[in-house]
Amino acid sequence: MAQAKEQILKNTNAKILDEFNASVMFDKELYDQDIRGSIAHSKMLCAQGILTLEDQQDIERGLLQVKEEIESGKFEFKIADEDIHMAVESRLTQIVGDAGKRLHTARSRNDQVATDFRLYVKEKNQSIMKQLKTLVETFVDLAAKHTTTLIPGMTHLQHAQPINFGFHMLAYANMFKRDYERFQSSWQRNDYSPLGSAALAGTPHNIDRFKSCELLGFKEPTACALDTVSDRDFALEILFNISTSMMHISRISEELILWSSYEFQFVKMSDEYATTSSIMPQKKNPDVPELLRGKTGRAFGNLISLLTVMKGLPLAYNKDTQEDKEGVFDSVKTIEISISILNDVIKTMHVNVEKMENACKIGHLSATDLADYLVQKQNMPFRTAYYITKSVVARANELNKDMSELTIDEIRSAASEIETINEEIVDFLNLRNSMNARNSFGGTSSEQTLLQIENFNKWLKTI
Repeated sequence: MAQAKEQILKNTNAKILDEFNASVMFDKELYDQDIRGSIAHSKMLCAQGILTLEDQQDIERGLLQVKEEIESGKFEFKIADEDIHMAVESRLTQIVGDAGKRLHTARSRNDQVATDFRLYVKEKNQSIMKQLKTLVETFVDLAAKHTTTLIPGMTHLQHAQPINFGFHMLAYANMFKRDYERFQSSWQRNDYSPLGSAALAGTPHNIDRFKSCELLGFKEPTACALDTVSDRDFALEILFNISTSMMHISRISEELILWSSYEFQFVKMSDEYATTSSIMPQKKNPDVPELLRGKTGRAFGNLISLLTVMKGLPLAYNKDTQEDKEGVFDSVKTIEISISILNDVIKTMHVNVEKMENACKIGHLSATDLADYLVQKQNMPFRTAYYITKSVVARANELNKDMSELTIDEIRSAASEIETINEEIVDFLNLRNSMNARNSFGGTSSEQTLLQIENFNKWLKTI
């Protein structure tokens, strides 16, 4: 009886260890890259005379059958196969016999997984870039409709200066443009094939790494086998790039949440992206932007997780790097759906122009214009102009008016230090004039906003 219990315990522990050690249930995501890598490897081996043409053709036929079985749902993934590489190779050998056993000549699972994973990351870099381009286009299109729509520009969440809503949207277009460029840079920097590096030191077989590299669409083979099989910088880069993009998505989501509140009412989101409360039917909750904001923490966690895995690893390959894929798969899925949803939210939301422009009459947004007027027209030191402006703000508060609504007499009553005041000063304090006065390159004036839109459209045509 005791022996039977001991055997049951041993079998249970063995099963747990198999599950703990195996990665096939998540790295099966790489089946397509694994099969393409194997076909390229077999063609290179054949070209080098290491495989016969007959064996290569059998291998390729068998691999394509395995791919069809996986995609049709017929393929059985088994924990005993441990990973996607062995799962594919085991089934290949069942299909084509000894030819399948020859496929692994001159490679290791170390360079095989590095190749599969790089291919995946490279392809996801490109697909995310396409999504980011579409998102930038959406922000630029929205900006073009609102180059004269006033909205309070804020610092510290306090009303600061009048800007136009198109200018505000272009700030996000610039963020996502930088994201696009980061993914593009990573794609170029990591466009190197690991295949043929073998376990860590290369192989004595007469292989042609440039051939397999070309077949897989990489720019060149990696330069050092020892570095190649242990390198996961490419995975860290996509996680960082995704985290940065998600941070930008979270920032616009935060503004959408604020803007759709009763206190702001700047935008109204489509019912598709907001829900009513379960007990308060009058409420419309910005659930989708909130979830986009929340998903950002998930992406950050995946980045920190892989950094932690990698920080103490000696050369070369270590089993720890089995933990490199799930976080990347998760972050890729997160960013793909997040960009798609944000794009739709922005395209379908209603912009309340009247509410935005009325909000500009709160907080004395043209105060800086009075100080600038005194510097330009009265040749006054800025700090002196600052304190005079402060007294005019106080007078406006006494009158329950915004500075932009003050008459020339009301300004005179608060600024006796000004030698000459004429109607020109009233024009300076006009909110729309204030916005358009900021006509320096990159500024908020309608003219500069239109120039920025033009430059964005030129850039979009080049990518």
